[in-house]
Amino acid sequence: MTITTVGLDADDTLWHNETIFRLTHARFVDLLADHGDEAMLQGRLAEVESRNLRLYGYGVKGFTLSMIETAMELTNGDLPPHVVREILAAGREMLAHPVETLPGVDEALAELSEKYRLVLVTKGDLLDQERKLAASGLGDLFAAVEIVSEKTRATYDRVFARHGTGPEEAVMVGNSMKSDVLPALEAGAFAVHIPYVVTWAHELADAPENHPRYGALEAIDRLPGWIAAAERG
Repeated sequence: MTITTVGLDADDTLWHNETIFRLTHARFVDLLADHGDEAMLQGRLAEVESRNLRLYGYGVKGFTLSMIETAMELTNGDLPPHVVREILAAGREMLAHPVETLPGVDEALAELSEKYRLVLVTKGDLLDQERKLAASGLGDLFAAVEIVSEKTRATYDRVFARHGTGPEEAVMVGNSMKSDVLPALEAGAFAVHIPYVVTWAHELADAPENHPRYGALEAIDRLPGWIAAAERG
């Protein structure tokens, strides 16, 4: 079996992301503490985020708008200006947060880039994802970057045909079972799940059972060895 292309997710696969969102969630709960307990406030925010995904897409900007909308609903439209300012400040801080790559990422990608075509396949805001990639210092290792609105079978068909030799000779790697693994397998690619310490509820899904092209690793430093073994069959 020949593998020519390795697709990699960005957030929580190459660098920390969800932990930053969790910190801002806690800040939001503190701001709205007079209007409900933590579980209720988190639940309402999650509901608003889910219904807004088709409008705002993924990323900090959409999350910030969803926080404001949730706060408006909880206060029946009587949201104090200082709360709006705090939410906007939280969003700006997220967008300016330093990029910290996960352990083993630099070495694994450097090794993989010597043999395979690396393609970054990520969801999120265009400007923010470009900023994080530049700040990560990993940009020169990628042959191509695809920032998409959603990850589906059609996405992987298109990306691996455009930047590789088709999904049959590609591997997709990421922390999301829903976005990085299942649709890549549907497209005919290999898929490797590398879990992050926390996962956004929207990205949760059951792992495929006994799929011959699926792999699960504890850390990215094991990825080069897994791909080499997959090539050997």
